[in-house]
Parts: sequence; structure tokens; C-alpha cells
Amino acid sequence: MSGHSKWATTKHKKAAIDAKRAKAFAQYIKKIEVAARAGGADIAGNPGLELAVSKAKKNSVPAANIDRAIKRGAGLTGEVVDYTEIIYEARGPQGSALLVECLTDNKNRAASETRVAITRNGGTIADPGSVQFLFARKGVVVLPKGENTEDSLLEVVLEAGADAEEVVDNGETFSIISEPTDLRAVAEALDAAGIEYESDEVEFVPSMKVELDAEGARKFFKLEEALEELDDVQNVYSNVDISAEVLAELEED
Repeated sequence: MSGHSKWATTKHKKAAIDAKRAKAFAQYIKKIEVAARAGGADIAGNPGLELAVSKAKKNSVPAANIDRAIKRGAGLTGEVVDYTEIIYEARGPQGSALLVECLTDNKNRAASETRVAITRNGGTIADPGSVQFLFARKGVVVLPKGENTEDSLLEVVLEAGADAEEVVDNGETFSIISEPTDLRAVAEALDAAGIEYESDEVEFVPSMKVELDAEGARKFFKLEEALEELDDVQNVYSNVDISAEVLAELEED
């Protein structure tokens, strides 16, 4: 779900769109179930659920699916929904680092499938803490460039009283980076200004990036896609950077 990088377009062209859409729906449904289990089925009285439902609707998840997820998560259907959040750390090609964020109802399955996807696709499992220190939790709002500029976006956010650390140019999109506690304020500032955005999430953002050559990029994409196909995987974060020249070379493959 963190595919807002410079090479996202290349990756998405190669992906099966229907499968990606189904996976995205499942992720939103899981978040609704978790929020409903934690705070109950009353959207008005459960801010976490209200936010999860809002994001699902924004991404075209059908209302019937949302309603079923709320009832299931709140225990109104007799089913027991108990998800655990797990983060796996891995090393990829050419010294790159990955964090794999899972939300699962079966820790053994998630661990086994994640380990197999990593080791069979050129990665290695990293010791706990050996990769995660390279990332920080940040609020990230991604939006298409359109007529926006880095300065104009910062002005909109700051004038609304929100606090943004920086605006990052991803090529076809901008990312507005903030502290996690400021994420909602940044998103609301954009809403008030009538500026549409693609996503607003708390993510792991790398402190430094590793640039890959064409061979490394090919291996990385294979590893990332294998992980993203797993049902338990919510997000894959990396510190990878791929230049326009390398992307052009990959597109010729």
C-alpha cells in the first residue's frame, strides 16, 4: 500500500490490477475489524473506526463489505476476530533494508510465509532491531502534483495551523511528511483547501536511502512483489532509491 515512490508507475504496469484491488480491499476491511473490536461498532463513539471506515469509503470499498466488517469485528456475528500486528526485518539486494508490516490472525502462518518469500527471492531475514532503527514513524500524505508546488502545499498546511516537516518530490506525486500526531491536521488542511490526495497514513520513512543499479532493482522488485502478494502483509517499506536512468533500463526489459 506504500507504492507512491518514483518507480511505482513501472511496478503497477506489471502488476495484476484486479489482484491489487482485492488485496487493498482486504487491508481496509482488516483495519475496520480491528477498530471495531477495540472500540465497538458505534462509529460516532469510536474515532478509530470512523477513520478506518472513511478511508475504506474513499477507496471504493463497497458499503456492504464495510458493514459486515464492523459487525464481525465487534463480535455481532458470533465470529472471533483477533489480529496481531507483527513487523519483520529483512535485508535486500546491495545493502538495502526492508520492513514488512503484517496484520494476521495466525502468527505461525505469517512468520512462515514471510520468511519463505524473503529467502526464496534473494533477501535475508535480519535480526530484530538491526533494520528498524534505519526508519522512523511519520505521517505521510501522498497527492498528485497537478498544479501544486512544494511551497504552495507547505503554505496551505502551515496556514491551517498544521505542522509539516517537509514536502518530498516523488516524480509524479508529492509526499507531505509530518509527525504521526500531526497527520490528521495535515489531511484536514488539504481537505479545507479543496486539494485532493491519494492516501494519508502513518508509515515507516527511511532516514537514508540506498541507490540500486539495474540488477539490484530487478532483484528488489521481485522480492517486494513476493511479499506484497501475501495476505497477511499490510505494507512493505524500504530504503531503496532507483534513478530515472535505471527505471528506463528496466522498462526496456
